[in-house]
Amino acid sequence: MPSVKIHSRTGSEQGQVDLPEAMFGIEPNVPVMHQVVVAQLAAKRSGTQSTKTRSEVRGGGAKPWKQKGTGRARAGTIRAPQWRGGGVALGPKPRKYDQKTPKKMKRLALASALSDRAADDKVIVVAQWDFEAPSTKAALAALTALGVTGRSLIVVDPADVTARRSFNNLPEVHVIAPGELNTYDVLVSDYVVFTEATLPGAATGTTETEAAS
Repeated sequence: MPSVKIHSRTGSEQGQVDLPEAMFGIEPNVPVMHQVVVAQLAAKRSGTQSTKTRSEVRGGGAKPWKQKGTGRARAGTIRAPQWRGGGVALGPKPRKYDQKTPKKMKRLALASALSDRAADDKVIVVAQWDFEAPSTKAALAALTALGVTGRSLIVVDPADVTARRSFNNLPEVHVIAPGELNTYDVLVSDYVVFTEATLPGAATGTTETEAAS
């Protein structure tokens, strides 16, 4: 079972926590992670692009010229696609890009992503943030003390408004609640930082939090 040290906000060690094997100790399944990430990105697409067909553009009610005798090609309406201002042939219409992803696949992908970060020692656990007031400077100092560099994902308890506000203004930090933890955000982050309260499925002493779904 993998384990990590628990640190204070200033970087000092305050103990150790065992990470659940099912969430942080499995062999990463790359194809499943890829499929889940593709589905996540597809779900973000609005799908509102639209073009008008020849039946939706204005004008063209009358035949522009007679069928024969003009020397020009036959034409029945100026709303045809080859005309300027005509309809668009085979253009995009509003649609949904959502892909169905089973819950078991999402859980496996998230566990694979967390296991990959844990294997690289990129999972950090903090006892608690305990900021006295919202402070971007204090948040940056805390990350520096913890050795967190680059893009980082901070999993914050929704009730800890002070910590969320402290981290929100840092450009390379993404703050989410435990229930929002997902494969894509883990994979695009160099470090994943939890508190003891937000660590999915971990046990410290006699307490154990519920595993993330």
